[in-house]
Amino acid sequence: MSMAFAINEINNKSDLLPNVTLGYSLYDNCGALVVGFSGALSLASGQEEQFLLQQDCLGSPPVMGIVGDSFSTSSIAISSVLGLYKMPIVSYFSTCSCLSDRKRFPSFFRTIPSDAFQVRAMIQILKHFGWTWVGLLVSDDDYGFYVAQSFISDLADSGEGCLAYLEVLPRTNEPVKLRRIVEMMKKSTASVVMVFAHEAHSLNLMEEVVRQNVTGQQWIASEAWTAATLLQTPHLMPYLSGTLSIAVRRGEIPGFREFLLQIRPDQNQSGSYGNSMVRHFWEYMFQCKFDLSSQVEAGGAVCTGQEDIESVESEFLDVSNLRPEYNIYKAVYALAHALDDILQCKPGRGHFSGHSCSAVQTLEPWQLVNYLQQVNFTTPFGDEVSFNENGDALPIYDVMNWLWLPDGRTEVQNVGEVKRSAFKGEELTIDEDKIFWNFESNKPPRSVCSESCPPGTRIARKKGEPVCCFDCIPCSEGKISNMTDSMECTSCPEDFWSGPQHDQCISKETEFLSYHEPLGICLTTTSLFGTCVCAVVLGIFTYHLHTPIVRANNSELSFLLLVSLKLCFLCSLLFIGRPRLWTCQLRHAAFGISFVLSVSCILVKTMVVLAVFKASKPGGGDSLKWFGAMQQRGTVMVLTSIQAAICTAWLVSSSPAPHKNTQYHNDKIVYECVVGSTVGFAVLLGYIGLLAILSFLLAFLARNLPDNFNEAKLITFSMLIFCAVWVAFVPAYVNSPGKYADAVEVFAILASSFGLLGALFGPKCFIILFRPEMNTKKAIMGRGATNS
Repeated sequence: MSMAFAINEINNKSDLLPNVTLGYSLYDNCGALVVGFSGALSLASGQEEQFLLQQDCLGSPPVMGIVGDSFSTSSIAISSVLGLYKMPIVSYFSTCSCLSDRKRFPSFFRTIPSDAFQVRAMIQILKHFGWTWVGLLVSDDDYGFYVAQSFISDLADSGEGCLAYLEVLPRTNEPVKLRRIVEMMKKSTASVVMVFAHEAHSLNLMEEVVRQNVTGQQWIASEAWTAATLLQTPHLMPYLSGTLSIAVRRGEIPGFREFLLQIRPDQNQSGSYGNSMVRHFWEYMFQCKFDLSSQVEAGGAVCTGQEDIESVESEFLDVSNLRPEYNIYKAVYALAHALDDILQCKPGRGHFSGHSCSAVQTLEPWQLVNYLQQVNFTTPFGDEVSFNENGDALPIYDVMNWLWLPDGRTEVQNVGEVKRSAFKGEELTIDEDKIFWNFESNKPPRSVCSESCPPGTRIARKKGEPVCCFDCIPCSEGKISNMTDSMECTSCPEDFWSGPQHDQCISKETEFLSYHEPLGICLTTTSLFGTCVCAVVLGIFTYHLHTPIVRANNSELSFLLLVSLKLCFLCSLLFIGRPRLWTCQLRHAAFGISFVLSVSCILVKTMVVLAVFKASKPGGGDSLKWFGAMQQRGTVMVLTSIQAAICTAWLVSSSPAPHKNTQYHNDKIVYECVVGSTVGFAVLLGYIGLLAILSFLLAFLARNLPDNFNEAKLITFSMLIFCAVWVAFVPAYVNSPGKYADAVEVFAILASSFGLLGALFGPKCFIILFRPEMNTKKAIMGRGATNS
């Protein structure tokens, strides 16, 4: 009736097909492929008996387009044949995605979205509720097979879920197959079941579900049975209540109800096909008969054709939920707009050869296809109607929810919509507050094969199982994942390390010999203490500068030695604190030069002791002229200059530099100074060692000299301490990681400096401060005379 209304409305319009009257023929396919196919061929060939040509109507086949069929299988068969002749077919209910193939079906159009979009709409719903583990049941026909194929492909491409199972529902009521399918559903861990099937198939399935009392399932219905009243019964609703379904877009057709109320059977055209349909409908609605002879025996009522149809409670007049009817309405208008565009064509702008136009008298059905492809209009309800390159209309679906009301009635309410936008793709809008969930919690169920992997873990696929079934493996040290269901753990940058939960990178702890830690504080304090002791000794010697014990054996070298020891104590501070380029370069140079200066002074002192002793013997007076004050200073300067040259060459060729070492600890950055050239460092230490050994050997040879030359024994002892410290330093330094290597070197510097300071200046300070009677020339020389 919606088709008849649409054509009647178009014929009454002055702005659409003016001066053109549309006619139509109605065929009932009776749910059988052969009947629908036969009717379509009759319409296309012009052989239908019900169509009567007027005497003044000229032109070839009056049938310019076909609206239908409703079943995808029928549309496939009809379009395969009529497509050869480019007969335009606009279906209002055939959803098979295969019909979008323009090579097979060049003249097929539809005002209902294809199953390809319906499948994507279903996937959007699954994604919205986080259902990644679902079962799929399809009917045993083209509709089901193409849906299954499309669903498997799109679900895999989207990566939003997996199929727990896929089953084909039998065409007829086959208890054994249905029992197996339902038992498999019970065993599955998936709690969401999607059913792409027709009403009859779904009814057989639900009867078996009731028989086995399968509860706890969230059903998702395709548009094929979303409004099936046969399933909305008190017997089945305890199981189907809460069902989510996809429904064809609801529309409104102004004036449609008034049109239905005007329908009356024509008593004078009882033989016509259209009137026959109305008469059958009238007899069913009012339980009467037009054929008086058939009522004589039964005693039933006689139909007059004037009965009040509004007095009968029927869904016939319910125009609040127009879905397939609305699609039929749009299909008729699409054909009408295409026909109007042809008739409004201006020569030179047509779609045919030479940009010519077609006249109404010579119009062919195939000419309508090009114009139908470009149709674009808006219905009174506000929906835009146009077709893409595959003949599919702009897709939009309503999302419905089944409610079982306390009074036993069933309500299918609209809770959202899915539509495709040119810019945003598929858009899902759902009002979750309106949805009824058939579960005790009244919340959406969980349907996953494996729970999501939290941040800090990664997905590990289970061999031989779908991708939705996996284990969660914690990220290894130094790697993180900051998203749910991460496929891989990401390595942290060089200066960062994984946190305790492995969900974020945190800055690595830095390690170096700091002034703020106990070890650094102790070493700093010791260094400053040594510096102060040197300053005190220097002060004592300066105050008692003219005493014999200070003047003995070149007091100038003693002062120079004290200054160099003070520098040795201070240079140890360069090893404490965060390494920087200047500290790395300066620490070893200052250390090397300071110690060479100290050892050079000691070496010269030792050589002077030997020279004086030799000069005291007969004939040895000439030896002292080689060890005057100038020669002593010159020797110290030359020996120190050699070390300065070594340091300069080392710094220029391969300078020490700060380095972030991550080899010792994965979660720490050890700041250290790399020596740059190992050879340069070795030469620096070797030169100090050479001078120290030489001083030790000379002092050892002079150890038995008379008491007035007793400083040789002090030098021997100090050099013994010095050499022992630095011999122990080498293995300790090599085996100490990070900041402990610096601590070992600082300890060696301080220990050897204290050893030299204490051994060389300790006894002298004791005499100066506590035994002043011994700090005289007579006491020193007298002791020497007595021993001689």
